[in-house]
Amino acid sequence: MTNAFAPIDVAGQSLANRIVMAPMTRSRAYGPGATATDLMATYYSQRASAGLIVTEGIQPSAVGQGYPDTPGLHSPEQVDAWRKVTDSVHLNGGVIFAQLMHTGRIGHPSLLPDGLSPVAPSPVAAEGQVFTHQGPMDFVTPRELDADAITRTITDFTDAARKAITAGFDGVEIHGANGYLIHQFLAPNTNRRTDDWGGDVTGRVRFGLEVTAAVAEAIGSHRTGFRISPGNPYNDIAETDAADVENTYTTLVSQLGDLNLAYLHMIEGADRTLTTRLRKTWPATFILNPFTHPEPTGPDTLSLIQDGTTDMIAFGALFLANPDLPARLAAQGPYNTPDPSTFYGGDHHGYTDYPHL
Repeated sequence: MTNAFAPIDVAGQSLANRIVMAPMTRSRAYGPGATATDLMATYYSQRASAGLIVTEGIQPSAVGQGYPDTPGLHSPEQVDAWRKVTDSVHLNGGVIFAQLMHTGRIGHPSLLPDGLSPVAPSPVAAEGQVFTHQGPMDFVTPRELDADAITRTITDFTDAARKAITAGFDGVEIHGANGYLIHQFLAPNTNRRTDDWGGDVTGRVRFGLEVTAAVAEAIGSHRTGFRISPGNPYNDIAETDAADVENTYTTLVSQLGDLNLAYLHMIEGADRTLTTRLRKTWPATFILNPFTHPEPTGPDTLSLIQDGTTDMIAFGALFLANPDLPARLAAQGPYNTPDPSTFYGGDHHGYTDYPHL
């Protein structure tokens, strides 16, 4: 019987254990030009005992930024700054993937340079507000991406992926979850297009597939992972038709499987039935951020590795509170208790774990 502390081979990369540090927005890129800082290097190196670290969301372009002080990977200065993070993690024996996260319509013009405005598959504003340096502000109606802009956005992802490898990352995770740009293409309430990038399931999954195929070609499929959150209502996503959700994600996962990626990373909904189905569909390493609402992912979820539900478990809040989490899990505690008030935004989004994972 496999346990969480057994090593695992992920697309040729040997990982020390099956415990993943989930991506969590920290908004600590205080350096000039949205660059990583010494504080970030310390933060990640403290958690290098994870089998795999997935970074906070990193914008692949200036227009992809949706929160204050989040880091980018679209300039030489950002590449140089990330090197001190990856060097520190590797010095401590860790493996680290950069999560590429274009927030799409989630953001505000005040967060963007040079008069840029948030973009999306369709000009549909999200309900709610985003935090800015000036305080909370209503989401704006995004600019609809035309076909040429979609092509440029795919290029932005591939350029950022190449920069990630230059910066010393072991690979990248493409963020297709939590209501950000790729998820906005997948969801029918945010993708109202009638061209080849929308409409039926084939059109709605196209953008995520083309981004992933381009990134895998640029840096190697063995260095590329993908994250999904089927049915997640976060950031005003409405995937409410169960049959459509199942059709969308089985189609997406099946076609992603043809790309020989390193892993699929799933944020689970309340119904494990879809998790089981996608786990069977996916041909490679499966990472699960299990549904544990209203609590953050806890030690009891390690049994999901033992029973074969997943290959690896992603921990969010518990990893923030316990930088040496794998050792504490192996010893069965003690654990520092996560404090939601210290997390970005200080709120629980009611789906799984804590915000911006």
